[in-house]
Amino acid sequence: MEREAPDLDAGRWTIDPVHSEITFTIRHLMTTVRGSFPEFGGEVVIGADPLDSSARAEIKMASIDTRSAERDEHVRSADFLDVENHPVMTFVGTGVEQANVGRRARAPRYHLDGELTIKKVTRPVRLLAEFHGVEADPWGGVRAGFTATASISRRDFGIEFNVPLQGDKVMLGDTIGIALEIQAVHAPAG
Repeated sequence: MEREAPDLDAGRWTIDPVHSEITFTIRHLMTTVRGSFPEFGGEVVIGADPLDSSARAEIKMASIDTRSAERDEHVRSADFLDVENHPVMTFVGTGVEQANVGRRARAPRYHLDGELTIKKVTRPVRLLAEFHGVEADPWGGVRAGFTATASISRRDFGIEFNVPLQGDKVMLGDTIGIALEIQAVHAPAG
């Protein structure tokens, strides 16, 4: 497969948390609960060859928002995230490659491999990312847009709390769907 790199200037791109979001989904009984982590930061460092780039993000676990204060407090507790002892979740990108997803993709797609650390447990994660281009902003900066998705097993990170239901069913699913909408601002060299 021919390597097709995104058209991005090399250098440091800082994630703009005001124009970005990190959301997640989990099955609860027979429906899906959605939530977000509104407090986060990070950067993307684009290499001379954009496929040799890296990324790093830090998410404040206590910022979790599922639209239910009572549920959020429980998720912050030692049953789930234990934010008192593990206040931050981190992602460190380890590699980028073009994704072979066929002709129907809306935007160029890439696999971003990395290591996700939750509660001092680090596991490999592969994000499917789309690059949406680069635009000048009204404040004199240059921004790049990305979306990315992944799925993880919460048990892989030691988050095993559940409530048994009738038969062999449980209240919460194991799979967490992750979705990122990212705007990053180019930091010129100097």
